[in-house]
Amino acid sequence: MDSVIFSTSIALDLEKVLASISFSKLFVLTDQNTQKHCLPKLQSILPSGTTYFTVAAGEKNKNLSTCAEIWSAMTAASLDRKALFINIGGGVIGDMGGFCASIYKRGIRFINIPTTLLSQVDASVGGKLGVDFEGLKNHLGTFNEPEAVMISTEFLETLPHEELRSGYAEIIKHGLIRDKAYFENLKIEGWEKQSWIKLIQHSVGIKKQVVLADPKEAGLRKILNFGHTVGHAFESHFLDGPHHLLHGEAIAIGMICEAYLSQRKLNLNQAELDRINKTFLSIYGRFSFSDSDLDPIIDLCLQDKKNEGAVLMFSLLEKIGDCTYNIPVSRNEIKEAIHYYKNLELS
Repeated sequence: MDSVIFSTSIALDLEKVLASISFSKLFVLTDQNTQKHCLPKLQSILPSGTTYFTVAAGEKNKNLSTCAEIWSAMTAASLDRKALFINIGGGVIGDMGGFCASIYKRGIRFINIPTTLLSQVDASVGGKLGVDFEGLKNHLGTFNEPEAVMISTEFLETLPHEELRSGYAEIIKHGLIRDKAYFENLKIEGWEKQSWIKLIQHSVGIKKQVVLADPKEAGLRKILNFGHTVGHAFESHFLDGPHHLLHGEAIAIGMICEAYLSQRKLNLNQAELDRINKTFLSIYGRFSFSDSDLDPIIDLCLQDKKNEGAVLMFSLLEKIGDCTYNIPVSRNEIKEAIHYYKNLELS
């Protein structure tokens, strides 16, 4: 957990990290976007003989078929158990690359270099690795900590507006579940113009604190999933369609729905619910969908990893800055929450 490095010169700092680690061979994983925009910042300091492998970008490619391609490339490169694997990319690359490294020959060491705001504030901490399976997000996976996580805001300059906005949803979530003052100081108007390094460091600190208290998600760590039961269901349902949602866009929907459930189940006060709605609707707008999408979305909620048997378990807010977990919610209550979101008026 102390392996997170906040870098002001990513190439120089990676060179120092590599000099401190003994490894037989180096394998670098990128997607099509990070190969073009991020790898050039680092390639000059990577040793000759490094194997590079690039996969198609996007959540829809985070599956076992892509893993098989990666494992084949690792095998063709004759990587042994002392090899080192570097992931350069967003959450998809970090999740999938770390998973592949952890499975190959029962596990080789890996370094994550998250290149999106989302992956820097969320996937960079906690050792969760995995891939999607049969339309279910992160259905297959494991826990394994990287040798190092190297965070640099240099990469944020390469991001489209939508990707930056997607990551901001997780920053907002950290305030909602653990730090009211942090949430209240986050910008709505002009949210793009902030000190990203300060926000990233604060969010990583919040997540570290939670993960250290509960590494394997037996209890407290479940609060990090606020907004994710409904949000992941939206993300998965629209993944292959024309109205694809980025992770943060889907989680923003989920947080409004689950804030409504927080009011219904835990008496979250109306003023705080209104503040949450205003924050997300102002930044993300309201996503349009039809009533025919409701049942498939709710069916996906039934596959959430927090559920216990047939009981749907949610992490919900008692108040802004205070989240609790293992709150049972019925199918009808989820439907009611989604209807609530669908009918909110944009101010």
